[in-house]
Amino acid sequence: MGYVTRIVIIGGGPGGYEAALVAAQLGAEVTVVDCDGLGGASVLTDCVPSKTLIATAEVMTNFDSSYEELGIRVEDSTHDPDDPARVVGVDLGKVNRRVKRLALAQSHDIAASVTRAGVRVLRGRGRVEPGQGPGGSREVVVTPTGDGSSGAGGTSAQPAAEERLTADAVLVATGGHPREIPDAQPDGERILNWKQLYDLEELPEELIVVGSGVTGAEFAGAYRALGSDVTLVSSRDRVLPGEDPDAAAVLEDVFRRRGMNVMSRSRAASAKRVGDRVEVALQDGRTITGSHCLVAVGAVPNTSGMGLEEAGVRLKESGHIWTDKVSRTSAPGIYAAGDCTGVFALASVAAMQGRIAMYHVLGETVTALNLKAVSANVFTDPEIATVGYSQADVDSGRMDAWSVKLPLLRNPRAKMQGIRDGFVKLFCRPGTGIVVGGVVVAPRASELIHPISVAVDNNLTVGQIANTFTVYPSLTGSIGEVARQLHTRKTAEDA
Repeated sequence: MGYVTRIVIIGGGPGGYEAALVAAQLGAEVTVVDCDGLGGASVLTDCVPSKTLIATAEVMTNFDSSYEELGIRVEDSTHDPDDPARVVGVDLGKVNRRVKRLALAQSHDIAASVTRAGVRVLRGRGRVEPGQGPGGSREVVVTPTGDGSSGAGGTSAQPAAEERLTADAVLVATGGHPREIPDAQPDGERILNWKQLYDLEELPEELIVVGSGVTGAEFAGAYRALGSDVTLVSSRDRVLPGEDPDAAAVLEDVFRRRGMNVMSRSRAASAKRVGDRVEVALQDGRTITGSHCLVAVGAVPNTSGMGLEEAGVRLKESGHIWTDKVSRTSAPGIYAAGDCTGVFALASVAAMQGRIAMYHVLGETVTALNLKAVSANVFTDPEIATVGYSQADVDSGRMDAWSVKLPLLRNPRAKMQGIRDGFVKLFCRPGTGIVVGGVVVAPRASELIHPISVAVDNNLTVGQIANTFTVYPSLTGSIGEVARQLHTRKTAEDA
């Protein structure tokens, strides 16, 4: 482990708390400085809450879309026979109370794990002082938040006054916050960002979602499933412009079939309250109205006011921290992990960056971050899961690969479950048949992507996947079938 023993981590999200656990296990003296509660936005206001809400929406969608085909009889006298698509309703207040309860419980669990490991947790905001001390040490100044609370996790100690910490290494893992449109400022009642949605007690009658990236698409799909009339405003040609185009096309078709108003090539200029309504003005002069508006136009890194540039940390034009593949910044002794780096806005990547940083700091064997092994998921219905090289990489010539796409409609298990939308797509190298990427569009695609991730990470071939048993009937059978088709093509090319 060498001489490095004192670690200060600023930020208690996945990048911070995972790094703290690793460093503590390796014998370091670890202090986490956190102002919101352990777990960070991922647990308290972002990933865990949104996926909990989506879980409720998913149950409703699955029942609504398949109960008749599966032969389920509904004998509820309150059911409107003229509206067969809406058999069940939702108590949004109850849903949101459950969302916040589960998020807080998860934060408590993380805090308990961290403190059991011997990590000191301070509630406050951290600032890195310029320059280095003897032996290259760094100094972090912790300022109390001033609210007197102990944080959402409930186990942190708030310093009574400003406290100075000396560290042999500092990890910055401060995450990000919702980006705002200057003329569409959230008020927490009718104009909302994604952090404020969980305070709603009643389901929005007409929800306008500004932004068709991952966050916008997930919430638009969820609230449509819960019963809101949803208008999705997309500045691009299609929803999810950063995802596989075939996958995005399937999702947009599903959205439209379920009654969502998808407005492509429409950029929002402003949003304002007009009584109990919201007016959203588009840049082309059109105006749309709804009862509520969700602004989901990306995130801004939490890097300002921390003394980073004065300490020698290079920031990108976007405000994100530049890091190398072992999480080092441009300043000696300072590392960074998570959304504040702009690498991938995924909790799994943040956690890996944090762990890599600690392994590197403490002299352990370390493997550089490999983004091509990262699996990601969009929690819409159907879900979209990806790993490795993409269709865009193939189309642009960055990767020479073959691909085969197999619709789930041909899968026997999908037929049994009433699944009509989705597909499995694999990419492999022409000469070797090594799997270099994949896309799954399906219910629980987040689970189905794992065997493809294993293949990508371990350089497995389509032949190896094709010759591996799959359960019959199962959705994973489609992964085996796609691999067989690619293997047959390779065999024919080699002959």
